Order: sequence, then C-alpha cells, then structure tokens
Amino acid sequence: MSTAATADGAASSPSMRAAASEPLRQFLQVARGAGLRVSASEGIDAARAVDIIGYGDRTRLKDTLGLVLAKSPDEKALYDDAFDLYFRRDDFAEAEEPQARAQSGDGQRSDSPGQEGTNDINSTNGPSQSLADMLEDDDRAGVATAMETAARDAGMEKIRLKTQKNVYARQIIMRMGLREVQHRIEALRATESLEAAERARGLEQRLAQLWDAVRDFADRSLQVYAYGATERTRERQLRAMRLENIEPHQLERMRILVRQEAKRLATRYAAVRRKHLRGQLDVRRTLRRNMSWGGIPFITVWKQKRIEKARVMVLCDVSGSVAWIAQFLLMFLYALTEVLSDIRSYAYSDSLIEISDIMEKEPIDDAIDHVMALMGFGTSNYGNAFSDFEKGWMPHVTNKTTVIILGDARGNDTDPRTDILGRVAKRAKKIIWLNPELRSTWGAGDSDIYRYAPFCNLVRVCSTLNDLEHVITDLLDDSV
Repeated sequence: MSTAATADGAASSPSMRAAASEPLRQFLQVARGAGLRVSASEGIDAARAVDIIGYGDRTRLKDTLGLVLAKSPDEKALYDDAFDLYFRRDDFAEAEEPQARAQSGDGQRSDSPGQEGTNDINSTNGPSQSLADMLEDDDRAGVATAMETAARDAGMEKIRLKTQKNVYARQIIMRMGLREVQHRIEALRATESLEAAERARGLEQRLAQLWDAVRDFADRSLQVYAYGATERTRERQLRAMRLENIEPHQLERMRILVRQEAKRLATRYAAVRRKHLRGQLDVRRTLRRNMSWGGIPFITVWKQKRIEKARVMVLCDVSGSVAWIAQFLLMFLYALTEVLSDIRSYAYSDSLIEISDIMEKEPIDDAIDHVMALMGFGTSNYGNAFSDFEKGWMPHVTNKTTVIILGDARGNDTDPRTDILGRVAKRAKKIIWLNPELRSTWGAGDSDIYRYAPFCNLVRVCSTLNDLEHVITDLLDDSV
C-alpha cells in the first residue's frame, strides 16, 4: 500500500481525500476481522485523526489509531497484530532510496520502441507514466502505488486461500501493464543497438524483481485478509472441541473465549427484565399517561411482570476424572456473577465444601487454583458429597433455586444416595445435570447417571464450550 500521496497530511481535493481514506477503510476491515470491535463513530474518529496526522510517520499513526480503536489490554494486543500485518505491506515502497531516484535523472527520455502500449492502470502517476517507464526509472513509490491500485481492482480483499496467491499475483501484474513491458523489451531487442540491448536487460531484471514483489505482496495480503477468517475458524474449532482435549498451548485462547462469551451473556441479561402482559390493561397508569387529552386513552399502558434473575447453586465435581472441565465451568460462572442475583458454588470429590467466598473475592485464576488445591483430583464419592450438601445447605434450596450438578456420576461403586437428590428435587425449581462423558458411555461400569436422571429436569452432555453456552443461555432465558 503506497502512502506517498498522503504522507504530508490530509489530502486536499475530494478525489485525493477518497484515495487517502481507502487504506484506513481496508485497515478497519482487517481489524474487525481480527476480532477488534470498531463502531461507526470510532471509524469516523479514526478518519479525522488520519486527516490530521497523515500516514507519513508510522509510529505516530499506530499510537494515534491505537488510542481511538483499542479499549482494553486484549483489544490492544489484537490491534497491534492487525496494524503490523496490514501496514508492513508498504515495505516495497519504503525500500526506495534517494540515490536511486537521483541516478534515474529527471525521467525525461526520448520516445522508445513499444511506448504506444501504455496501460491506463497507472493513472495515479500521471497518464503518461507507464509501468515500463517506472521500472526503467526505478520509481518504486510509483510502482507500489500502481500495485496497490491493481490489487484493489483485482479484489485482493477477497483472498482467503494459499492456492489463490498466484492467481491474484498474475491478475495484479497484468493490470499494472505486463504486456506493455513485454512489448517494450521485444522492441528494444529488435533494435540493433548496444544501448537498447542494455536497457532491455535492465528492464527484464526489474520485471523479475517486480514479479517477486507482487508475489510477496499477495502473500502478505493473504496474511492480512485471511487473518480474521483464520481466527474465527480456530475459535469455532475450539468451541466445538471437547474440553478434555484442549492442549496446553490452547488454554489461554480458550480462557479468552470463555470470558468473551460470559460477558456477552452478561450484557444481554444484566438489566432488570420485564414481561409485558398483553391484554391486561393497566387502567391507572393509562389514565395518568393520557391526562393531557382529558383522560381519553390515546396511549395504552399494559401491565408488566418483573422477571427475577435466576438463583443458582452449582455443584462441581473436581475429582481427577473431570477436574479439567470443572475449571472451565467455574470460569464461566465466575464471569456471570453480575447476571445471577444469587449464585452459590460448591466443589466436591469424596466430600463437599462451599467455595462461594473464594470465587467472589479472588481473581479467577487464583480462585480456581485455590479450589483445586483444596478439593481437586480426589476420588469421587457422590453419596458422601450429597450427604454433606443436605446437612449443610439444604435449607437454602427453595422453589426459586436452580441446582446445576457437573459430574460424570461415577461414584466408584459407592452408595449413590439417590434419596437425597430426590429430596433436593422436591425443594428446588429444577435440577440440571451436566455430564462431560459421551452419552454412549452412560450407565457403563460404575456410572450411576441413569439412577440420578429421574430426579433431574435436564440431563445433558456438556463436553464443549458450545454445550456450556447453550445450557447457561437456556437457564437465563427460562428466567425471562
């Protein structure tokens, strides 16, 4: 992308201003594709900033746009990656040195054979400046501008696959004026002159360099425009991947996805929600609203029902078999505390303890480590865990409480104490059991899931982030 025309600040004419805004428009597209949230107003602010500072000082441009577009540490990291990917495509134009232009003279040259084949694609350098002229003059800034124009006309923004690189590279160089350069080389060779032969060899050499530059440009464009698509593909794969199969190097990205999804749900459900009872007229409020019209009910007001946020008690199995998955559930619910008006968390393996204070007062990573240090990686005993819950916290279960149990229901052939779960079911609004195992393994070996299922309102496989998201969304929707 050439920035020569805009290096000194804002463009003066409407056409120049439009040309100057094109790199910013493309960059904002790349930034959004990379996951950066850029609103329309922020895009306008970015355009105004570029009008003032221009593109000439890359460091100043990056810092300025960063202040406008990046609003958090996570977004700052995304912004830095997107900026470096997009603007480093200028390397070809910036490689030009003053000596090269000085040695090329004033660019005035007598008519040479093949000049009549000039291509109009290079109109940004003046109608008489063809690709062959720019190559002979070693006008790298002009070539870079022509390359960017040709790439835009060829639809380079749509590149997504490696197999498309050579296709786009050929389209770009053809639009720049490849045939005119080839015709000039042939004409120079046909002229029996040492000077013409030398010019032909020089033009061939620079044409080969241009091919390399165009291929490199296409490769970098692939990185830029496929970056967001690649990230979204990876995110979809992580969301659908079984949590127990998450690799250590994918853990941080998975945590980011969990936080993002939890915040999205929090934004959606945080406000106090009301349900309009259509057909039930609120006479008093209707009369009050229409006092200006003498009580004639031009505006009707319907009765509303206030929707209370869900009250949840979460029992997480943190024994060795499901400890990894329990961490993600705790992380998800940790971020949803602003949505749920009353959430109490418990961890169990061979016994059960409440961990609500830990989850509320400590940072999420520290809280998970603390919980796992207290109860994690033990041997499951669901009977003892349910017995501890009944003795210590059964009075807190009401008809407004949803009890979520995460576990594989494998009690190592101990007493499952289904009677206790039956008593919980009678007091609670509902019981949701999330089992990380595949349904085909339920009931095999020491699995007691089918003994517990009759007392649950919902028993579902929960082994991916998508599964977890659907369960929590259903839980929150049920309270609306």
